[in-house]
Amino acid sequence: MDPAQGARRAPAVFVSHGSPMLPLEPGSAAPMLTELGAALRARTLRAVLVLSPHWMTRGLAVGSAARPQTLHDFGGFDPALQQLRYPAAGDPELARQVAGLLGEAGLPVALDPGRGLDHGVWVPLRLMFPRADLPVVPLSMPWPLDAQGAWRLGSLLAPLREQGVLLLGSGSLTHNLHEFRAAATVADPAEPYVLEFSAWMREAIGRGDAQALLEWKTRAPHARRAHPSDEHLLPLHWVLGAALAHGPVPGPAPGAAQGTPAIGSEPAAAARYWCGGVHYGMLSMDAWTLD
Repeated sequence: MDPAQGARRAPAVFVSHGSPMLPLEPGSAAPMLTELGAALRARTLRAVLVLSPHWMTRGLAVGSAARPQTLHDFGGFDPALQQLRYPAAGDPELARQVAGLLGEAGLPVALDPGRGLDHGVWVPLRLMFPRADLPVVPLSMPWPLDAQGAWRLGSLLAPLREQGVLLLGSGSLTHNLHEFRAAATVADPAEPYVLEFSAWMREAIGRGDAQALLEWKTRAPHARRAHPSDEHLLPLHWVLGAALAHGPVPGPAPGAAQGTPAIGSEPAAAARYWCGGVHYGMLSMDAWTLD
């Protein structure tokens, strides 16, 4: 690879966005996200394209607002959160590029000029890029979606990285809200199953084991306890699809025709792990950057 090309290429990044309370209860994750953002600012970035599980649609949609609003898509939390804003610009041109890339692969995409930034988008970005000086474009999570489909979707959008577009998957490495306790704090000790699941994911990503990551439900310890439903882990598979060049991807993204181009033949991406600790005993807040 041309070293200059590598310098221009934006990474693909997975972050765990945690609770909407993260701005007020920073715990171990907020300082990590700030450090991660500072490292990313050493790159020349054009914009951020974000996949969050808090915008789910039948089919695909991409936010095309020039000035997306900050959405407070939650209730029952500290009223102070309602005063927080993330005033990043949108990028309608990038939204049209996203729609074009996916459309060429047989995936129709609706442009949504009224879509704002949900808390899965602005909560981590407020810590990573506090000046809000990078345009942000949200991408919906199509329903239904599985790990293979998310991986494929990421691979189709990987060319945007060559143009300096940061692909950010915002989810949660573990996410079992059935176990959340009202008296829990960000400093509570981690449940053992959270640590075991997180360690398995860390090792699988570190060795670039695409097949294991696609088969996480049957191969990762405590998979169904860590994720009773998939939506908060799928942004990780989207990021992996955009970053990992190797690994079988058996099957197309939802709605795509068979024969859609597969992931390329370059060496697997270099993954950097960022430890975010565990909040409330059950939310693993880890992150990865993949080049």
